[in-house]
Amino acid sequence: MSIDTILSQISSFIWGAPLLILLSGVGIYFTLALKGIQISQLLRAFVYMFKPEKSEGQTGDISAFASLSTALAATIGTGNIVGVATAIHSGGPGALFWMWLIALLGMATKYSEGLLAIKFRGRDKDGFIAGGPMYYIEMGMGKNWRWLAKAFAFFGVLVALVGIGTFPQVNGITHSLEATFDIPIVFSSIVLTIIVIAIIFGGVKRISKIASVIVPFMAVSYVIASVCVLILNAEKLPDAILLIVHAAFDPQAALGGAVGFTVMQAIQLGVARGIFSNESGLGSAPIAAAAAQTKEPVRQGLISMTGTFLDTIIVCTMTGLVIVLTGTWNGQTQGAELTTQAFTQGLDSSFGAIVVTVGLVFFAFTTVLGWCYYGERCFVYLTNGRTKGIKFYRILFVALIAAAPFLELKTIWTIADIVNGLMAFPNLIALIALRKVIIEETKSYFFRLKKGEIM
Repeated sequence: MSIDTILSQISSFIWGAPLLILLSGVGIYFTLALKGIQISQLLRAFVYMFKPEKSEGQTGDISAFASLSTALAATIGTGNIVGVATAIHSGGPGALFWMWLIALLGMATKYSEGLLAIKFRGRDKDGFIAGGPMYYIEMGMGKNWRWLAKAFAFFGVLVALVGIGTFPQVNGITHSLEATFDIPIVFSSIVLTIIVIAIIFGGVKRISKIASVIVPFMAVSYVIASVCVLILNAEKLPDAILLIVHAAFDPQAALGGAVGFTVMQAIQLGVARGIFSNESGLGSAPIAAAAAQTKEPVRQGLISMTGTFLDTIIVCTMTGLVIVLTGTWNGQTQGAELTTQAFTQGLDSSFGAIVVTVGLVFFAFTTVLGWCYYGERCFVYLTNGRTKGIKFYRILFVALIAAAPFLELKTIWTIADIVNGLMAFPNLIALIALRKVIIEETKSYFFRLKKGEIM
């Protein structure tokens, strides 16, 4: 039995019914308990994103917008371009529908994570903000649950080192540059490694500054390019949307009896790639949210949930619609090459390859930076707040970046799915355990807002 087969079996087990039920169940519960907050308060959330909080007693290392940019830097990556393509190629167009659904439910989950990140946070021994699931597990659930917090932090380090943070991103960057611009993989790997070294040793403030510039610019540029494809092929758009919805529930009929596509496969791939992309329930975004300059947990929770909306409902949808609309999903090409083929065909120009490659490079690059910070915070927690070992962590992170381009694409995505799933379990357990805190804090905030006590 090959290593790929073993890894695939492990991934299928982790992403089986228990985790799918837990992820969707937590999202459904908070959607109902918080009365559809991801829909009713979405406009307010976007206002808060750009409107600084005017109150005394704020603590934090970076602005709320910078913390969101750091979180988006870690989430808007290869999952938006490669992950969506992989899901649709292997699970059919219906996988995109399940990505939408898990994203909608995930917004309530992401809100809850952001709220708890501010509610339970402290500072490490160097004076920097320390927060995230490992802290709200220990501080919210009690010292007896510290083992669960340690488990989350351990899996978080693994995700940063061998999951989302390194292998898929760097492999995507280097191979796309080679395919589009004939840049040797070794050369791009060396340059990328040097740039990452120059940035990550500057800590969260330098990472957030870079992310605050690159992420908004590239996200808007990519969406504009995608909209151009949709406009040029507008007559095919209604059929593409109908196919996505139909294939989500009856792929055999929707795809004309196509062999190999099942509803369960579409759900598994849609949910797994959706979580890989927006990270709702994974517990990563609260690590960045904890550093925000605010004293209101609900406010940061609202800002945090916009990340899932922007990442999946907007950016991933653009990729998915272009792939389904152009019909390129039903071929042998997969990964970044599939998205490139779709944009090239949709724009009827080789410019499509440049759009995808440039987007992938910048998205993946910022994800590397964001996840370096996430893994670093998890590492600090595992060492009981001591920061002396950070240099070792960063060196190991850089070494894995240098090795990433030379691994197989299928193996990379399977490893990423495994460690992602393992990281989600402790965080989802914490969200369930602290559900009353989330609900009561939400009620208190909107009661005070209605009375005019806060602006």
